[in-house]
Amino acid sequence: MRTGERWFTGWMAPRGIVAASTATTFSAGLVSRHIQGASKILPVTFLVIVVTVAVYGLTAVPVARRLGVTRPARTRPLLVGGEDWVVDLGRALRSLGLEVLMWAGFDEQRERIKQVGLELAPGELLAAATGRGAQLEGVTAVLLLTAEDDFNALGSTVLEGAVEGPVYRLGARQPSHGVVAPYTGGEILFDSKLTRYEVSQRYADGARIWTRPVGTGAPVGTGAPVGTGAPVGTGAPVGTGVPAGGGVPADGNLLFLVRADGMLAPVTRDGPPEPRAGDTMVLLGPAAHGA
Repeated sequence: MRTGERWFTGWMAPRGIVAASTATTFSAGLVSRHIQGASKILPVTFLVIVVTVAVYGLTAVPVARRLGVTRPARTRPLLVGGEDWVVDLGRALRSLGLEVLMWAGFDEQRERIKQVGLELAPGELLAAATGRGAQLEGVTAVLLLTAEDDFNALGSTVLEGAVEGPVYRLGARQPSHGVVAPYTGGEILFDSKLTRYEVSQRYADGARIWTRPVGTGAPVGTGAPVGTGAPVGTGAPVGTGVPAGGGVPADGNLLFLVRADGMLAPVTRDGPPEPRAGDTMVLLGPAAHGA
C-alpha cells in the first residue's frame, strides 16, 4: 500500500454498526438503573453516525484527489495474448491514452511485450484470478485474444466476476470446433466473419491496426474518409498522419471505438457501438492504404 493510500485509509473512519450495537446493548440497562444521561446515549450515537457518514462521504473524493489515490474513469483493459496483432493493438490503445495491461503465456511473447514498452502482468495473474473471490485489481475489461479458442472460451467463463467490467473473447474459427468453445457464452468480439483465425490470417497477409478519429457525419466502416492516422506495427508512429486520400479502407473492419472520455467500446456479435463526436476508431485494414 502506497503512502497516499495509507493516509486515505486512516482518514476514512465513519462510525456505524459497532457504535450503534454497543449503544443499543448498554443504554437500556443504564436507563433501567436510572443513570443520569443514559437516555441520551442512543440518540447521540446515531447523530454521530449520521454526521461522520456525511463528513467522510463529502470529503472522500477531494481527499483522494489531494493524496493522489484516485483512478481515472478511462477503461483499463487487460489484453490476454501475445501474437503480433495483439501487441500492436495494445500499442494502439495505449497511444489513445488507455492504461493497457498485457499477459502472455510464452516467454518470447512476454519479451516482445516488454520491448515495445507495454505493461506486462505477472505470470501468475490469471492463476490468481481463478481463486474464489479473487479480483484483477484495477482492470476494467478483459480481452481474451490468444491463438487458442478453447483457452479464450474457458477464460471468459472463469474470469467472469474477477474484473470490474466485461470479459470479451475472440470467436472460434468454427462454432462447432473445440472442446470448450462451442459450449460457453460470454461476449464475442467483432462480427461473425472476423474470427480469431481470420484476424491472424489477415495480419499475416499484411493487414495492420489503424487509429482514426471519427469525422462528422462520416459512416464507420464504409470506406468514407473520417480523419487521419498511422498504422501501428509497420514502423510508422501512431497519429503522425497518412497521405491525402487515405480514408478507411473499404475492406477494413472496425474493431473498437475509444470514446472521448477514454471508455473502450468494442464491436461484438451484437453489432458495432454507435460512433459519437470525439471518438477514435481502431481498425484492421490493409497496410497498402497507408503507403
